[in-house]
Amino acid sequence: MNQPAKFTLLLVEDEAHIAQGLIFNLEQEGYRVVHAATAMEAKAAMEEMDFSMLILDIMLPDGNGLDICQSVRDKDDRIPILILTALGDEPHRVNGLKQGADDYLTKPFSLTEFLLRVKRMLERSAWYRPPAASQDIFRFGGCRVDLTEGKAQTLQGEIDLTDLEMKILRIFFAREGEILERSELLASVWRVSPETETRTLDNFIARLRKYFETDPSHPEHFLTVRGKGYRFVSGK
Repeated sequence: MNQPAKFTLLLVEDEAHIAQGLIFNLEQEGYRVVHAATAMEAKAAMEEMDFSMLILDIMLPDGNGLDICQSVRDKDDRIPILILTALGDEPHRVNGLKQGADDYLTKPFSLTEFLLRVKRMLERSAWYRPPAASQDIFRFGGCRVDLTEGKAQTLQGEIDLTDLEMKILRIFFAREGEILERSELLASVWRVSPETETRTLDNFIARLRKYFETDPSHPEHFLTVRGKGYRFVSGK
């Protein structure tokens, strides 16, 4: 494998045979791949996880991949986006680039070229990542979190942290003991309106408890403050 598994890609492709082939070859290169066959599945995946790169088909059963592209660009101008579609004429290519895509590949395409473009786009995206802080190691409850390396030694073993997991952990660690309101976390981590009705944050906290709590049903570190939000306590 040529790439570290810390790269997690979202593949939005409704043609099963194409998706299966791409998933197999991307995983052979060492990438983690999440597949969505519809725009709705893609939206749900992006609410739950942070991705290193998006690979988007345009024509989807329930929408248009360019709408996803534009929605992502409204919130994040750095994540690499590759359009992969049968619509290969110049107006479609130009429109895709106008909507925020970084690159555009038409079907049928060379698998070797596709994998090379993915690799190069991820390499370029690394140029814009902010330098890691020097003091980014935190210990609590028998766990160790290294936000520089993006890894955590949990009660179940070592895991790789996603960018979103690192972002919310950094907030909890920096403001230990404070009550962090749901609206604040949704706005700062997911960049969504505080009025948005979503279980994304709750599901995310449940995931952190599974990682770091001895008994996730009776948490000691990631605490719920009823009617307000959450609070992190290291227990030192």
